[in-house]
Amino acid sequence: MEKCNLIWKKELFPVILNRKNDNENEHKLTADQHQIKTGRWTFIMEQQANDLSKTRYTNSMSFHCLENLHETSMDLSLIHCGREQCHPLHSWHGRREEYIIHFVISGRGSFTVNGRTAEIGLGEMFLICPDQDVSYTADADDPWQYAWIGFDGMRAENIVQHCGFTPQQQTLEVSSLESILRCIDKILENRLQTFSNDLKRKSCLLDLLSRLVDQNTQRSSLRLESEKDTQSIYVHHAVEYIRAAYADGINVTDVANHVGISRTYLNNTFQKDLGISVQKFLIDFRLHRAANLLLSTTRLVSEISEAVGYDDPLAFSKSFKKKFGTSPRQYRELRQTLDQYHEKQ
Repeated sequence: MEKCNLIWKKELFPVILNRKNDNENEHKLTADQHQIKTGRWTFIMEQQANDLSKTRYTNSMSFHCLENLHETSMDLSLIHCGREQCHPLHSWHGRREEYIIHFVISGRGSFTVNGRTAEIGLGEMFLICPDQDVSYTADADDPWQYAWIGFDGMRAENIVQHCGFTPQQQTLEVSSLESILRCIDKILENRLQTFSNDLKRKSCLLDLLSRLVDQNTQRSSLRLESEKDTQSIYVHHAVEYIRAAYADGINVTDVANHVGISRTYLNNTFQKDLGISVQKFLIDFRLHRAANLLLSTTRLVSEISEAVGYDDPLAFSKSFKKKFGTSPRQYRELRQTLDQYHEKQ
């Protein structure tokens, strides 16, 4: 009995939607092609020899490659992978139908896409997307060695996005190069076209891509932490400036200009870090300083108003009453009365 391999076919046969035509369609299938209908997808059983005739394995001193693999899933399929030690100025230019990620193992080279050229070296990777006009070239003095993996499927685009690639960013660092290379080497080891090896190769592909997704998640977390630290630095500088210059009548624009960022961004960082706006922080700081001066000195309210950065004593009194529920003069008298009462006790 000849061995057969279960594979997906996208367009060989239409999905049979009308059950009354089942019998009419069944007799059209040959002995080597038995159609299995499960929901909306159609499976086709084909002789394994047909697949083996297309698949090619090459192993030389500088080139190790497994290619022309048949698609095993509509979601995600391995198409090819390998390693290559390139000769100086070795280059490739054209378009591909699948996604390909190259991982630089040593040496240097350049990658050009969308009119932009990037110099790439050890520990970096670059992505080729379907139907993109790209070129890449090994360095003349230190030609690169790289490994690659090509894949396709309905989930492929979403996966490369989760790996951190974008249309504007098709080159990234790779922090787990050794584990990536182990996955590729494992695929090459399981090159024989058996059902078991199909599963092993698919497992290695998923392992490799999941590592890239994990790396991007960690990179995003570090970036968020870095952004948070940067925001905290902005808030720190802003608060220090307010403490030093509040009496000079500064406003939010002055604070933002001192820190070197926009009013909107400064306000957002205050909201995230302190839970209040810059304006509210500045007003509250001035009013608390004024309250301290009312209790610790005998200066006039108008003098205290000017001392905390208010040009208009009436505006100061209105803000003070809104904050503390009483006028500056009443606040001073009330606290003096309370102090006298406590002294008598």
